Amino acid sequence: MSARFPVARPRRLRRTPALRRLVAETRVHPEDLILPMFVKEGLDRPNPVRSMPGVVQHTRDSLRAAAQEAAEAGVGALMLFGIPEVKDERGSAADDPGGIVQRALRDLSADLGDDIVLMADLCLDEYTSHGHCGVLTPSGEVDNDATLERYAQIARAQAAAGVHVVGPSGMMDGQVGAIRAALDEAGYTDVAVLAYAVKYASAFYGPFREAAEGAPRFGDRSGYQQDPANVRESLREVALDLAEGADMVMVKPGLAYLDVLARVADTVDVPVSAYQVSGEYAMVEAAAEKGWIDRERAIMETLLAFRRAGAGQILTYWATEAARMLR
Repeated sequence: MSARFPVARPRRLRRTPALRRLVAETRVHPEDLILPMFVKEGLDRPNPVRSMPGVVQHTRDSLRAAAQEAAEAGVGALMLFGIPEVKDERGSAADDPGGIVQRALRDLSADLGDDIVLMADLCLDEYTSHGHCGVLTPSGEVDNDATLERYAQIARAQAAAGVHVVGPSGMMDGQVGAIRAALDEAGYTDVAVLAYAVKYASAFYGPFREAAEGAPRFGDRSGYQQDPANVRESLREVALDLAEGADMVMVKPGLAYLDVLARVADTVDVPVSAYQVSGEYAMVEAAAEKGWIDRERAIMETLLAFRRAGAGQILTYWATEAARMLR
């Protein structure tokens, strides 16, 4: 760089909003956004989530209305989480053709067709009576290989209901390979897999566990989710998931792991997503409610941070609102 002050004046390109827009290096588009949604069996009206202002557990009807709003705003995809009326040890409702997510997928397929991408969380914690992400051994440990069989069954059920992308989030070894094989053997070769390849055992999931009613009844998930201290381990997980057939990979949580997101995005040649998790959402909402931060600026700044770090897609509970702001 040869020019120096006073010839070189970087502020020239920051002087007006139009100039700043013209030279912006990073942009977020509505179609980059994925809206996580909760649908609960047995509700007669939407149920607000106390720790996530503005987020609700939907009825099937309110889910359809909110999904239509998201599609009209230009949101790229929806990620469905289901809460059944009855839970048991093996999470039977997760792959029941009449289960809440399967019914919701059929509703949204009928309403929206291919106008928006339909994704579904593929896990067991919302469905099991013990709240863990898999089948338990008699001693109370999560049985990795027995859980893979359940994930395969859930994948086939969601595919039959019309899902476009499944999102295995349970962090079992070999889960992507088991799901890919199950889908292909059943003829669902076009259903994609968004692997939760990097999912840390995080304190930022607290509000989600209220929304999804999936908190473990004993212990925690540190034995299968990743250690926040590690990065190389996460890159290994990504490589394993890609070798097993993942079409896309995710980093979760987001803001505390932007360095990991950037490492993953620089390493792989598939789409990389970031999940702006419930605790991140709740912190901004709580601070904004007290008047401590500018809510809309904070929302957009966090979304830009994900894109700047390398995320192609962002799962955020503000997806519909942010899409409208972006338009």
